[in-house]
Amino acid sequence: MTNNFEGALNELAQKVYEANKAKGFHDKGRPFAETCMLVVSELSEAVEADRNGEYANLEAFDKNEGIVPFAEAFKTNIKDTVEDELADAVIRLLDEAGRRGMDIEKHIFLKLQYNKTRPRLHGKTY
Repeated sequence: MTNNFEGALNELAQKVYEANKAKGFHDKGRPFAETCMLVVSELSEAVEADRNGEYANLEAFDKNEGIVPFAEAFKTNIKDTVEDELADAVIRLLDEAGRRGMDIEKHIFLKLQYNKTRPRLHGKTY
């Protein structure tokens, strides 16, 4: 069985980690539990954005590309939306994987392979 990602996710994890390190987010270190709870907080923000019907407007963002400054277009069309908050959660997870030098791609691939061996809903009702 082969992995179709071909290193892309591990490469992204390393890039996320290096970018966050350069911005000072790893100067003092952070306990693993705190990182996990920060992921939970990002997911909570995604739930709140969904409740409020706040979704990214990529069409408007793309139309503004090169016309208005990137940060302004981002804040107007993407910031604090469901997609933005989910991206934050994934970024935090990839950052932790990159910090620890984990082969997160292989672990995801292995988990997907394992899940194929499990029964439908594997004992859960939903």
